[in-house]
Amino acid sequence: TLSAFIQQAGIWGPPLFIFLQILQTVVPIIPGALTSVAGVFIYGHIIGTIYNYIGIVIGCAIIFYLVRLYGAPFVQSVVSKRTYDKYIGWLDKGNRFDRFFIFMMIWPVSPADFLCMLAALTKMSFKRYMTIIILTKPFTLVVYTYGLTYIIDYFWQMVGWYTKKLKDESLSFSFLCFFFQ
Repeated sequence: TLSAFIQQAGIWGPPLFIFLQILQTVVPIIPGALTSVAGVFIYGHIIGTIYNYIGIVIGCAIIFYLVRLYGAPFVQSVVSKRTYDKYIGWLDKGNRFDRFFIFMMIWPVSPADFLCMLAALTKMSFKRYMTIIILTKPFTLVVYTYGLTYIIDYFWQMVGWYTKKLKDESLSFSFLCFFFQ
């Protein structure tokens, strides 16, 4: 498992995990929510959130740089045409894109990595972009990592309750079968 792999890495575990977060931001194949929740499960809420934050912020800086360097063809090579076409119209909105971008960076379920790529296609300065990322990402990380860990914990509690109920019913059924034999 990812947890066992990271923990076996010893002192290299945190840098390895941060690198994984950078990678999932730059190459959006791995869902960021999964790696963020993994960080919280591996390192705890506070340290896990800090490691998530460091990796995501560095990844956002790299992706901005790559898009500025390679332009729209780079973005189109990473995301589907449907996703690209859905959001590309916002680039023509001037300052409205900035407000849209800030809102979407706060919204926990937005396509954040892709929107970071779009931001690099605008006239937004790197300084403004990074200020938005640095200020909005903590909120987003806390909301979806705490929210998802709560949902996962609740799910496992329900599975545990259901398993116990099945076990109890199975024991009752076994007892009845034995009694009426």
